[in-house]
Amino acid sequence: MAKLLRAREWPASGEKKQLPAPQRIGVLGGGLAGLAAATALAERGAQVFLFEKENMLGGRLACWQDRLKDGSAHSMDRGFHAFFRQYYNLRSLMRRVDPELRMLTPLHDYPIFGPHRRALSFADLPKLPPLNVATLLMRSRMMRLRELAKVPASASLAMFDYDPERTVDAWDACSAKDYLDALNFPPLARQMLFDVFSHSFFSAEQELSAAELLMQFHFYFLGNPEGIVFDVMNCSFAEGLVNPLRAYLEARGVEVHLGQGVEAVSAQGSGFRLHAGALEQEVDGLVVAMNVPGLKALVAASPELGDARWREDIQRLGVTRPFAVWRLWQDRKVAADRAAFVGTAGYGLLDNISIYERFHRESQEWSQSQGGSVVELHAYAVEESLDEDAIRRDLRHHLWKLYPETREAKVVDERFLLRRDCPSFEPGSAAFRPGIETPHPQLCLAGDYVRLPFPSALMERAVSSGFLAANALLSRQRTEGESLRSVPCRGLLAGLPWLPTRSA
Repeated sequence: MAKLLRAREWPASGEKKQLPAPQRIGVLGGGLAGLAAATALAERGAQVFLFEKENMLGGRLACWQDRLKDGSAHSMDRGFHAFFRQYYNLRSLMRRVDPELRMLTPLHDYPIFGPHRRALSFADLPKLPPLNVATLLMRSRMMRLRELAKVPASASLAMFDYDPERTVDAWDACSAKDYLDALNFPPLARQMLFDVFSHSFFSAEQELSAAELLMQFHFYFLGNPEGIVFDVMNCSFAEGLVNPLRAYLEARGVEVHLGQGVEAVSAQGSGFRLHAGALEQEVDGLVVAMNVPGLKALVAASPELGDARWREDIQRLGVTRPFAVWRLWQDRKVAADRAAFVGTAGYGLLDNISIYERFHRESQEWSQSQGGSVVELHAYAVEESLDEDAIRRDLRHHLWKLYPETREAKVVDERFLLRRDCPSFEPGSAAFRPGIETPHPQLCLAGDYVRLPFPSALMERAVSSGFLAANALLSRQRTEGESLRSVPCRGLLAGLPWLPTRSA
């Protein structure tokens, strides 16, 4: 069993360690996918031109400098991120600038708070699946044996029978809601075990493919040999990763163009011409690592890219509902026993609470000097009809309910963000989801929406896609690319002939 659950190696191939001839490669998008692609290409001798329309690199890890009302400087970003330990390729990228990953602090637990004061702890679970999930179920006491007996075999075994192709064929047309309905879990168990999980990917259950849910469950739980608890960054994303990585790239000749997005791409011989306002750049190869809205706009403005089917598929890609991040600087500290991070279920729009001074150096300094707490609230898959005031009222009400001591706290400053740019994985979308390679041999895609050959999600999916896009271009020159790692591609029971399956 332990052998089956070892991380899988995806070794790079190629005859040469460095490009045999100069190659000019454009990378469009400075998020994790673009940074990973630029890193692998520059390390092998490519001249990389990295374009980012914003004035900062990092994508969803981007930081900007801000100043509070009390005059203290602080860095603001799009909110808390969890660095899970099976994010092998992200950690490989991070080690370029921090070989020992000192930027990360391990969490011992991330409890889930549910209705009726129920709590679910992930601390000290066995690492080995399926013992981790079995122990979690027994510890939670949310399901009795007779309730487990009512769970249909075809639905429950789909979690253990994950296979990249067969799971998509059987479950992609089904919504996560319909799949979870079929499990017939008790409402509380479903709410605390699955609702929190699907919301963590910014999706409402009815708008998420059951195949994608099963892949994520495999990636984080049943196929993950590293344990369920994660690490957090103990400094700003800019300080810990983005700025050092920019310096690393520029030292290898990468030209970074900030505040200068590429608006269109035209064919230029076997390569491309990039149109970025007044700037035009010819390149031999191209990695488009934009988010979904940016990619769709670029393709619409670049009629020479791809073929008709590919272009139609790109335009069918979507984004999830909005998500909200509300960071509060309060004049008094939360209770000493509050965890650094908790997920929530059944508390209105509130999906999690982070206490930043528990792990974030800048917030620790502010807390020590001011005697207060830095509290961040997240709401995922927010109804589009809700305005900012309604979201704030709901989040505040449920924060007070869970952490009553915050009711009397004065908010000395705050930042509220409402964004909508995360990729959706709606039922049926696997049929048109693009992969890394495209109809043009010198054009590759990268991003957390791209179809990959192994299970992955969120930041790890973005970085993996960037490395794979670089590898595809390097392979054209018979140059060895980046070796990757992943969790096992198939579930513990995948392929056993006696398992019941669902008809597509």
